[in-house]
Amino acid sequence: MKQTTLLKVASQSILKNKMRTLLTMLGIVIGIGSVIIMVAVGTGAQKSIETSIKSLGTNLIIVMPGSFTMGGANQGAGTFSRLTIEDAEKLKAQGTLLAAVSPVVSTRTQVIGGAGNWRTQVQGVSTDFLAIRDWTLASGDFYSEADVRASRKVAVVGKTVADKLFPGEDPVGAQVQLGRVPFTIVGVLSPKGQNAGGQDQDDVVLVPHTTAQSRLSGNVRIGQILASANSPEELPAAQEEIATIMREAHRLAPGADDDFTVRNQTEIASAATSTTKVMSGLLAAIASISLLVGGIGIMNIMLVSVTERTREIGIRMAIGARGSDVLTQFLVESVVMSLLGGLIGIAVGYGGAALLGHLTGWATAIPASAVALAVAFAAGVGVFFGFYPARKAAALNPIQALRYE
Repeated sequence: MKQTTLLKVASQSILKNKMRTLLTMLGIVIGIGSVIIMVAVGTGAQKSIETSIKSLGTNLIIVMPGSFTMGGANQGAGTFSRLTIEDAEKLKAQGTLLAAVSPVVSTRTQVIGGAGNWRTQVQGVSTDFLAIRDWTLASGDFYSEADVRASRKVAVVGKTVADKLFPGEDPVGAQVQLGRVPFTIVGVLSPKGQNAGGQDQDDVVLVPHTTAQSRLSGNVRIGQILASANSPEELPAAQEEIATIMREAHRLAPGADDDFTVRNQTEIASAATSTTKVMSGLLAAIASISLLVGGIGIMNIMLVSVTERTREIGIRMAIGARGSDVLTQFLVESVVMSLLGGLIGIAVGYGGAALLGHLTGWATAIPASAVALAVAFAAGVGVFFGFYPARKAAALNPIQALRYE
């Protein structure tokens, strides 16, 4: 039997019982649609996290305080800081794989000026900070090395701080008070939005680290050191170089534990996306159960169809149709129903993902591979669950089929 004839006969048989066909395809539609929506949510979340991680900076490496042990109990990472400005200067001077290095002196304080006051994060950083964080200025300029050396009271504010204190204005040149210390705003940062942890990156004030240490924090130790490797490929080697320089700076004996922790951008991204990948996989697996239900529905309907069309099958075989022709016909009917359900399911998935994103504000993204896999899976369901009924039809004895009432 020709392929065109097979498709024609299969289409006629499907259209003969429209309601039964629609109900049969419903399981496939729901299954494919659900899987695509779940994949869209999971992929969107991963891309959102990756974008947030990239917004942290270019080839970012973070040097953080280490830990200490009290009474035999280790207090955990970040509980003991021996990081100093001198450590950052040594990394910048000796690091051959580092493009930029900046100490970070952090404190929270009240910023007063303009339209009122706002409590925010103040970070004392060097002039390398913008390059490390891949950050640009919306207006004004960043402070200079001369400002850092002279501990000048100049500040660069984030978009959130600018909007809170100077709504609708350009605050460059305005005076603000950080705690009890007056500062002059010299620049406004371009907006970056939230990071992977949901923190507003624009809610910040940057000042020279020398000024922050002497006029705001008063601490000799610093919270962290940021660095940027020359290229993504050199990140692991740059981490090892930082560890070597830091151990030498802290005069750690061979075999002694590091009193600092070094993390890179890739490690941060992997930790942030691992949970999302597991959750999206579980959601897709749960949604795919409805595909199994849809496949069983197709098999049941095809078995009923074989019973109803026993005499028709007998007539076809009596006038020369072979068992393989009958097998192929029923398989084609099953696959056509599955593919139609799959295509409708894809449309439902796209629409559902768009609606979900609109209602919840979640980022959604549907990879082309998921669509191709859905179509292939739908066809596979048709073949798998349609084979038994088709084989049963092909195995009918023509004489007994003709006698069937």
